[in-house]
Amino acid sequence: MKILVTGGAGFIGSAVVRHIIESTNDEVVNLDKLTYAGNLESVLAVSSSSRYAFEQVDICNATEVNRVFKSHQPDAVMHLAAESHVDRSIDGPSDFIQTNIIGTFTLLEAAKNYWDTLSADKKAAFRFHHISTDEVYGDLEGTNDLFTETTPYAPSSPYSASKASSDHLVRAWLRTFGLPTIITNCSNNYGPYHFPEKLIPHMILNALEGKPLPVYGNGLQIRDWLYVKDHAKALYTVVTQGEIGETYNIGGHNEKANIDVVKTICRLLEELVPNKPIGVTNYEDLITYVTDRPGHDVRYAIDASKIEKELGWKPEETFESGIRKTVTWYLDNPNWWQRVLDGSYRLERIGA
Repeated sequence: MKILVTGGAGFIGSAVVRHIIESTNDEVVNLDKLTYAGNLESVLAVSSSSRYAFEQVDICNATEVNRVFKSHQPDAVMHLAAESHVDRSIDGPSDFIQTNIIGTFTLLEAAKNYWDTLSADKKAAFRFHHISTDEVYGDLEGTNDLFTETTPYAPSSPYSASKASSDHLVRAWLRTFGLPTIITNCSNNYGPYHFPEKLIPHMILNALEGKPLPVYGNGLQIRDWLYVKDHAKALYTVVTQGEIGETYNIGGHNEKANIDVVKTICRLLEELVPNKPIGVTNYEDLITYVTDRPGHDVRYAIDASKIEKELGWKPEETFESGIRKTVTWYLDNPNWWQRVLDGSYRLERIGA
């Protein structure tokens, strides 16, 4: 099978690309605009494979997207290309509307046009897998409540609203045009190659430099944490085994308050990097509470029983095992994150 992965140079997308090349016999076409969050060094380990191809294309560019479909003739699409940082969506919503809504529409149209040209067998086998987020559901009030596949949408931020919009478009293209689509909604991911602006890598790298560890509000916001390699395996399971028209929630079964995540990182660094930056006695002393962001959701938690029952997937990593692997990866791979922090990862891009 040849799979077109959009956003394949991003955090989750690159994990999907690596998983497909390293663990299956399938081919990958990695389509990525290479915004600030796209990093080809995240797929360097598999980029020399004869089963890998890269296209630097903006999903909003209909001409180029149609060319990619015509040229590569994919058997499935895994759509991960998206603007995904909540703080950035608050500061500047426009990019999120453009990429997440207009980009998804453009991709759906191109996929439909291509799908219409396929033979009956290939048409029946084709899949358009849209990867979304649990943030479309808003947040949970009760401590025992969980997001299910039928939870009503109630997005809080420009980011989650744009992803909710894209989910609705995907379902409409199935209902109206018959395009064979599947949607997954995942909880917070973490792991290797995570862009440093996100909570976990931001805390690791700030602590290593003796910088403040900024925690929003009281730090009691709860998230369900999913190790990115587990997510990549789940996504491949869905695109190859999932039922057309279905939605699958993917979660890590690891609910943690943000402050507890930060303190866990601090404890791991005490063990793994006892030689602290000058002036730092304990890593936890660097924790600094800052003004909460507007509309901050209090709690997310995924009910992932459907994907386990119907497709046999469940996460392999606990939060304790996954966070240790993550911290260790950042300690062992300073070249990757240093090049992100100083911007040099962007200088060697196609057309740069």
